Amino acid sequence: MAGLREIQSRIKSIQDTRKITNAMYMISSTKMKKAKLALESTEPYFYTLQSTIARILRHLPEMEHMYFEKPEVNRTKIGLLVITGDKGLAGAYNHNILNLAQKFLDNAENHVKLFVVGELGRQYFTARNIPIEENFRYTVQSPNFNRARWISEKILDQYRDGELDEVHVIYTRMENSMQSVPEDKMLLPIERPALAHIPADVHQEGFFLIPSPEEAVDTIIPNYITGFIYGALVQAFYTVHNARMVAMEAATNNADELLRDLKIMYNRARQAAITQEITEVCSGAKAQRAKREAKNNTEHRV
Repeated sequence: MAGLREIQSRIKSIQDTRKITNAMYMISSTKMKKAKLALESTEPYFYTLQSTIARILRHLPEMEHMYFEKPEVNRTKIGLLVITGDKGLAGAYNHNILNLAQKFLDNAENHVKLFVVGELGRQYFTARNIPIEENFRYTVQSPNFNRARWISEKILDQYRDGELDEVHVIYTRMENSMQSVPEDKMLLPIERPALAHIPADVHQEGFFLIPSPEEAVDTIIPNYITGFIYGALVQAFYTVHNARMVAMEAATNNADELLRDLKIMYNRARQAAITQEITEVCSGAKAQRAKREAKNNTEHRV
């Protein structure tokens, strides 16, 4: 059995670690709530843009534009935006994202340009000598619309110049309050929906784009891309703190169990030490008594 001093040292070490994990749990919980509010405040704008694009494609199915999918075009130059965390201690969050990104790169038959958000993603691809087209630093810890616009402009410039034919983003989407899912979403070109059969007797809404459909799309699509990237950044920020909160809660619970076991072990060791001391005192007293009795018997014989 370990000594009392060794057990006390382990208890103190675990108590210090528990304070850290509990503090990180509280910090992640606060940041997660902040991210949730930011996401909820932007969702109406983002969903309105999505609805507008769907209406344009529904009413103008034959419209040709660089932002819309052309089935007959072979897309060979692909841009991949990967959103990871800046720090660890978040369970399998970063592993799931990087695993999905690696599968994308392994299965890609064409040239892929890599755009990375997050320090852990940069370290991962650099360690494997995978070239990075653009590394967006200091974005994960503080997602905002200006940084999302900066990222979207970098990607859109290459798309407009013909350097990219297709753009994907890999991020973590919050499925529900307990589960997050890594997702690969194709941003550009925007897929055309299947044409729905509308009966002749059904009244359709009037739809006009002023000054022209092309100019309207040139304004709407960049804002949609920026909004989607901002939503992906906020969702990533939300999910990484949710994952870290779960990991820190599990670590705190494990620390509590270890402390409980160590305190039982300490009490047993302490009780054993007290019992040993009592035994030694009793044995010493018994030896002294036997010694005195032997001395008295010797003097009595004399």
